[in-house]
Amino acid sequence: MKTNNLGDMPKEEFRRYGHQLVDWIADYFEKMEDLPVLSQIEPNSLRDNLPDTAPEKGEDFSDIFKDVDELIMPAVTHWNHPNFHGLFSTSTSSVGVFGEMLTAAFDMKAMLWRTSPASTELEPVVLGWLRRMMNLPEVFDGIIYDTASVSTLHAIAMAREKLNLDIRKKGMSGRTDLPLLRIYCSEQTHSSIDKAVLLLGLGTDAIVKIPVNDRFEMDTKQLRQEISDDIMRGHKPFCVVATIGTTSTTAVDDVEKIAEICRRNEIFLHVDMAYAGSAMVLPELQHHLKGIEKADSIVTNPHKWLFTPFDLSVLYVKDVDLLKQTFSLIAEYLKVTESVTNQMDYGIQLGRRFRSLKLWFVMRYFGQEGLRSRIRDHIRLAQLFTIWVEMSEDFEIMSETTFSLVCFRACPKGIEDLDVLNERIMNELNASGEAYLSHTKLNGKFTLRLSVGSIRVEERHLKKVWDLLRKKVSRKRAKGHKEE
Repeated sequence: MKTNNLGDMPKEEFRRYGHQLVDWIADYFEKMEDLPVLSQIEPNSLRDNLPDTAPEKGEDFSDIFKDVDELIMPAVTHWNHPNFHGLFSTSTSSVGVFGEMLTAAFDMKAMLWRTSPASTELEPVVLGWLRRMMNLPEVFDGIIYDTASVSTLHAIAMAREKLNLDIRKKGMSGRTDLPLLRIYCSEQTHSSIDKAVLLLGLGTDAIVKIPVNDRFEMDTKQLRQEISDDIMRGHKPFCVVATIGTTSTTAVDDVEKIAEICRRNEIFLHVDMAYAGSAMVLPELQHHLKGIEKADSIVTNPHKWLFTPFDLSVLYVKDVDLLKQTFSLIAEYLKVTESVTNQMDYGIQLGRRFRSLKLWFVMRYFGQEGLRSRIRDHIRLAQLFTIWVEMSEDFEIMSETTFSLVCFRACPKGIEDLDVLNERIMNELNASGEAYLSHTKLNGKFTLRLSVGSIRVEERHLKKVWDLLRKKVSRKRAKGHKEE
């Protein structure tokens, strides 16, 4: 039982447990692949094993540490696991953890320059490095938020502000002088667009979902037609969201054609490359950026595929003054005399975390060459898995493997309901704890998704998944697709 009633943990105790914690994390990273990928607990089991009230008296940290092993760890799904292949496989790096430790220790609230000079001045430097690595035009200024959902919310708010409809002052409710504002995205666009529209009070009627072609890219002819029809109806098109690396398949919309449509109709263009933006550090993939210089805003998430701990999303904007105009609100107690950048002026948050520090650590430790080599290897592994699928009579590829996501499904002869088969295979594999896959539906068909992105993934991990999948299909075929 701890004895101090005032002040922080004694420094000797902090040093002792701090060393133990770093050793614990190092062991966790080393032995992680021996753990089940997905937590094996039943719903509410952790909650049911915790007391209803906080302890009256402080507990010894050794007891807290013990409960991490006994209570918390069984409830952890290990996103850093080399066989976590669901959703978008992401992973932190050890050096990124160091950055998080210092960020927590500084406990900096990045709002005014004077409250956070380090965050205010390091952030544009780090985002300048990233912009040049990705070969984005220098005209784009960056700002860090937490997730792409929030970055996109800010971009769409900018697009609305650019209309000069005095929405900042008058709002939208009760007004009869506003047309129906319209935003366009493909059927494959991330759900964050829908949420942003809800939060901004535009309503889901504002969204126009554009069909995709056989490569799951936005149909630009249909986009042009929908915009023309809306103008004829008296609606006001104000934003288009194009995607480089869609969530379901990592398809790449034709940004150049979409940008030209936006230019002709004076529409704000936001480009979502939350996942695939990290891959743009590879010169051989930068052809996907064709037309990007015509965008008004771009989002990319280093926490998805640049080995930076969650959360860190970057919004690049061409008109940073418009972003400030959209969100700046200065209370009396926040007024300053310095002629400086104050990060509170560029978003809905007043104070923000010192997120750029961990990205700075990652970029310096691995270097451009190290980051490129790791992403190249992930793409190589995804292409290798694609080859295995294509060579098998029991599986088929469902979309092009553009980056490090493979969309495929089992299709053994003699089994009629392939949707049921693939869903069962996925659920059984995930429940086993051996690996984790997620799914989507493409052309109405249940499709498995295997993502490669862990900094710890090796070819043997992909081989493990492939062997497990083939064995499951063989057993299903042998039993005539009857439930085991």
